[in-house]
Amino acid sequence: MAPEATKATRKPRADSLKNRERLLVAAADVFRAGGEGASLEAVARRAGVGIGTLYRHFPTREALFEAVYRREVDQLTDLARQLTDAEEPVAALRQWLHAGVGMVATKRGMLSALAIAMDGASDLQAYSLRHLTAAIDLLLGRAVASGAIRPDIGPDDLLQTLIGLCLMGRQPGWEAGTMRLIDVFVDGLRLPNAG
Repeated sequence: MAPEATKATRKPRADSLKNRERLLVAAADVFRAGGEGASLEAVARRAGVGIGTLYRHFPTREALFEAVYRREVDQLTDLARQLTDAEEPVAALRQWLHAGVGMVATKRGMLSALAIAMDGASDLQAYSLRHLTAAIDLLLGRAVASGAIRPDIGPDDLLQTLIGLCLMGRQPGWEAGTMRLIDVFVDGLRLPNAG
């Protein structure tokens, strides 16, 4: 067998996967706190790896931003599934929307570079929209079926509301105010007899 074929089919080593995950967690924290100007060196330092390790996993800044964003979309998708089993339907929807604020906070810290990544990869936009809409649909459908939420609101409406409320916040600490507005919005979706 040719060395190239062996290399192409070889699974990543456990330590390599662990480093990649540490880099993604560190990057999300650094980007949320430091915005677009946050250095890749700060990400590597926070993850406890060298800058060379960062570049082996993510050869460009945009590649790192895209990976962080996809990871957060995947986490929100997983959270929606978990909440369908664990929470009362309206509480589950509210908790998921609050988690969505956190994702947008990370995304806002890397908007310019992520815009560059999205320009070349419309599949990232499609991936994000498809997964987030499905996650909201799962939770919203449950809340509507329980009779607690009005049936004339759709997942697209909720996603637009979440993004719109997040984009309005510009001052430090905007996340807490946005979560309060999300709560007001969700309370406004409740049917009068739902309690």
